Amino acid sequence: VRLRNSVKNSLAQIDTQLQRRFDLIPNLVETVKGYAAHEKELLENVTASRNGYMNASSAEERMIMENQLSAGLRNLFAVVENYPELKANTNFIRLQDELSETEDKLAYSRQWVY
Repeated sequence: VRLRNSVKNSLAQIDTQLQRRFDLIPNLVETVKGYAAHEKELLENVTASRNGYMNASSAEERMIMENQLSAGLRNLFAVVENYPELKANTNFIRLQDELSETEDKLAYSRQWVY
């Protein structure tokens, strides 16, 4: 019973961090849009993955969408390297730091489940 409750608690912690991550993404995308207008497809893919996760009906679908979202965010941060003005934008830096902190919390939470 204790182990089952521990796993449930860990999964709840992961869900909390994923929700925080999903809440940050629209702000991040809007900030990047102004600088990287021609990266429209990448921004749409990140948004679609986020929405797909929110609408997923099974754990398997959520895992697939979460993996797609992670890949999209990695690509987004790679694109940012081409925009020095964006890298200096205070709002972007704050959002990137918050997202990085959330990713660290997700990794920590996952170690207790897997």
